[in-house]
Formats: sequence, structure tokens, C-alpha cells
Amino acid sequence: MHVALLELDLRIPYAQSLKDKRMALRSVKDRLRKRFNVSVSELRHQDLWQRAEVGVVSVGPDPVYLERQLAMALEDVERTLPDCEVRGRIEFL
Repeated sequence: MHVALLELDLRIPYAQSLKDKRMALRSVKDRLRKRFNVSVSELRHQDLWQRAEVGVVSVGPDPVYLERQLAMALEDVERTLPDCEVRGRIEFL
């Protein structure tokens, strides 16, 4: 069994309040859960308006598949939030 983690560092320049940030994150988190069957959680910067760190985790028997799946999830986030700066890093635990 392999565990893969995608750490996303997001900068959301158009968020003018925590409510704006939460709306953007909620849509991303729901979309990732549905499309990729992963666990998603906001990790840091909960009280900052324009910044978020999100963790995306997947478990499976094949590390190549997991890395490909999380790379596609990163691309999906970049498409979903085109006005945001998105940086991602994949690692295996």
C-alpha cells in the first residue's frame, strides 16, 4: 500500500474576506473529492484571506498511478482557479 500527498499552496488575490476564500476552496475541495476520490483538507492559513494550504491524499497499490492521479488533480485545480497562483508538490509517505 502506498500513500501519496499533494500539498497545494494557493494565493487567491480576488478574495476580499474569509467568506470569499471559503467559497473558492469549497468548490475546489468538492470537485477534487468527486473527480479523483481523494481526501482533501485545508492545512494552514485558515485565518488569512488570500492564502491557503490544502492537502490532497490518495491511497493505492501502485505509486505510478497515484502520482499520475495527483498530477491530474493539480492540473484540475489550476484550471478551476485560473486567477490564482497555484503551487503543488507531490510526495509519498
